[in-house]
Amino acid sequence: MIDRLLIIIFFCIFLFIPLVINPNLDFSNDKPKTFTKKKNLFNRPNVTNTDNQIVEAIAKVSNSVVGISVIHSNKITPAFEMRDGLFLPYSSKNKDITTVGSGLIYSNNGYVITNTHVIKNADKIFVTLTGGEKFEAALVGFDYLTDIALLKVDASNLPVSNLGNINNLKIGQWVIALGNPLGLFDLSYQPTATIGIISGLNIDFGIKENNYVYKDMIQTDASINEGNSGGPLINTLGEVIGINTFIMTGSNIKQGSIGLAFSIPINRVIDIVHELILYGEIKRSYSTGLKIKPLNSNVKQYLNTPLNDGVVVIDVEKKSSAMDAGLKVGDIIFKVDDIVVNSNQDFININSENLRKSGDTIILEIWRSGNFYTIELELKSYE
Repeated sequence: MIDRLLIIIFFCIFLFIPLVINPNLDFSNDKPKTFTKKKNLFNRPNVTNTDNQIVEAIAKVSNSVVGISVIHSNKITPAFEMRDGLFLPYSSKNKDITTVGSGLIYSNNGYVITNTHVIKNADKIFVTLTGGEKFEAALVGFDYLTDIALLKVDASNLPVSNLGNINNLKIGQWVIALGNPLGLFDLSYQPTATIGIISGLNIDFGIKENNYVYKDMIQTDASINEGNSGGPLINTLGEVIGINTFIMTGSNIKQGSIGLAFSIPINRVIDIVHELILYGEIKRSYSTGLKIKPLNSNVKQYLNTPLNDGVVVIDVEKKSSAMDAGLKVGDIIFKVDDIVVNSNQDFININSENLRKSGDTIILEIWRSGNFYTIELELKSYE
């Protein structure tokens, strides 16, 4: 009996102690606990927003992208050809060769940017706008070194795109290549789009085949194929950041894209285009009045020079920029713009790789009679 009484007393004590300690407790609103799913701390990217941004960027630029068809006349033709098992006089209808490329409308009054290699040796150039309208284009001018050409079509109120700031580019940013691969523009009358990232920046190739100089190139893994040359590379804001120019295939047999594509940065393109609009050409011909030859062991011994690299001045023309600069016969030029020079071809290549124009000034480092000097030399125009 006593045991039961003790149990009841202890039960009452434990039941009423919380009320004594905290008399404000309210049990009227007690509800069963519910368990909610914990939020994932690692938020997934908003795929829908990214998709919309890409779609909108393409829509902003597409109408300013054009397809380019180039007609080359085959001027070397045989007298006869085999047709239907017979030797017949060569037919003129087989003479024309058509190649394709891409372009970007630069101004609403008809200027169109493309690559020099797209329109090289063209007899006729045709530009097809989005929607299918076609124009024969005039060649305003081109620059071999930078591989930039400018066309003009007789049209007005053409759509143009915004140009981006290449100083803001970063490796890993999404980019979109637009153009006319394999002539597909002529089938759909709209550009094809491929997407990738910026894989590299400021890539220099020096002088490549056909004397093109590719500097500060933008590398992308967006798929670029034959016919894309001259089309724009854009960012996800719909701004043009480069002109697609060439790809690396890694094989002479396989010519398709393997994810190594390169674009000329838009700031260089615009510099060239402005000059082409003003003058119709990029003036790169120059004269220095300087004659040089490689430094050999005999000359080195005769002049008693410690240099192993360089070229020796063997003639300076009167009233030339070399004479104005103070160069003398016997001077040894060992650097041009901080690059070692060992031949006349090195001298030419350095100026080409630095995209020098008529009127530019270069810096020569020379050795003369035991002393070193720095001299400024003007690349004087022929005109």
